[in-house]
Amino acid sequence: MVTNLLKGKKGIIFGALDERSIAWKVAEQAHEQGAQMVLTNTPVAIRMGSIDALAGQTGSIVIPADATSVKDLGVLFNQTREHFGGKVDFILHSIGMSLNVRKKRDYDDLDYNYLQKTLDISAVSFHKVLQVARKQDAINRWGSVVALSYIAAQRTLFGYNDMAEAKAMLESIARSFGYIYGRDKQIRINTVSQSPVKTTAGSGVRGIDGLLDFTNRTSPLGNASAKECAQFIITLFSDLTRKITMQNIYHDGGFSSMGMSSKAMQMYTRSLNCKDCPPEEDLSS
Repeated sequence: MVTNLLKGKKGIIFGALDERSIAWKVAEQAHEQGAQMVLTNTPVAIRMGSIDALAGQTGSIVIPADATSVKDLGVLFNQTREHFGGKVDFILHSIGMSLNVRKKRDYDDLDYNYLQKTLDISAVSFHKVLQVARKQDAINRWGSVVALSYIAAQRTLFGYNDMAEAKAMLESIARSFGYIYGRDKQIRINTVSQSPVKTTAGSGVRGIDGLLDFTNRTSPLGNASAKECAQFIITLFSDLTRKITMQNIYHDGGFSSMGMSSKAMQMYTRSLNCKDCPPEEDLSS
């Protein structure tokens, strides 16, 4: 097994909340591979979660910051530079939240104030992180920035709601900023489109259990776990992937390339032959 892929590297991880978080798994894997980190989340999330335990486990420090606040981000990067005595080599953006999803508002009945918050938290915050980092020259040359996305940015998935718009914007920001940062500083920016994972945030998506089952049956390799996603992200932070940038990379067991799998066809055919199933019009919701 390859070890010390991140030896000597320093980074910031946004979004670790609890042991179910992908960001939490990334922090564990980064520590295992020799990196030093600053962990950050909003003050409310820090109080609700168990990030202090992760900090103790990985020898990290916690700096509270609201990623939607340019002022908070400025303080975060300043304090991080002071802590490390220099710039960082990698950043993980693992932030997403939709009040429309939480409040169970259907896509054709969105609250637009909630939508603005969804976009600001889940996508525009990524632009703010990159813009503040660039203005402060906070990332070393050949550094790596990764944000977590989802296939709903390209395909309609029932129940994902306005988070689909947020992920599409997130991926666009990675491409646009990836050109600027790559041209000027050789810093690469990518998004990873992960299999559905039942994190604290993911659990709020309507029909998450059915979605997990469907994608697992359809993917030839099955769903990728949070730990497997973290292991992949580590390679994107490492020097092994220096020429990969502006990409949305699917880490989903092959689901993104599938149409109909044999298992899904079997389930579909079985439902068609079901005599006790409700009429089709009753399944439209």
